[in-house]
Amino acid sequence: MARIDYFNDPNAPKANSVVPSVTAVVVDASDRILMVHKTDNDLWALPGGGMDLGESITDAAVRETKEETGIDIEVTGLIGVYTNPRHVLAYDDGEVRQQFSLCFTTRLLGGELRTSSETKEVQWVAPADLDRLNIHPSMRLRIDHYLEGRATPYLG
Repeated sequence: MARIDYFNDPNAPKANSVVPSVTAVVVDASDRILMVHKTDNDLWALPGGGMDLGESITDAAVRETKEETGIDIEVTGLIGVYTNPRHVLAYDDGEVRQQFSLCFTTRLLGGELRTSSETKEVQWVAPADLDRLNIHPSMRLRIDHYLEGRATPYLG
C-alpha cells in the first residue's frame, strides 16, 4: 500500500487513526546502522512498523526488524517517543495516521540480510554516509538522537 508522509505541512490531511509503532536502531560490529529502503514511500528508514494485537511493543520491534531485514535483535533501551501531531502518514486506502512511534536501541543477535515485500533494499550504512540517503526528517531525528548518545529518552 502506498503512502505519503506529511511533515509540518499545513495542507496535510487530518489524521483519522493512531497506531502504536516502532523503529529499531541496529548497529553492527563496525558501528554501521541497519537501514531499509521502503517500498511504500520510497524513503530510507530504520526497520520498524506497527504493533499487532497480542504482542508487546518490544516484541513488535523484534518482529518488524526480522520481517523487513532478516536480522534478529534484542531490544536494549529506548531512544525516544515520537508523537508529533504535525507528522501524518496518508495511505491510499484513506487512512491518515498521526505519528506514534517508539524508537529502540538493540543488540544484534544474527541473521542474514534480505529484503521483503516492504523493503526494496537493506544495507548497513556508516553514519558518515547517511546524508547520501533520502531519509524523512522524522526518521533522521531518531537516528540523530541515537548518534548523540542522549542520557535520557527523547519525549516528543
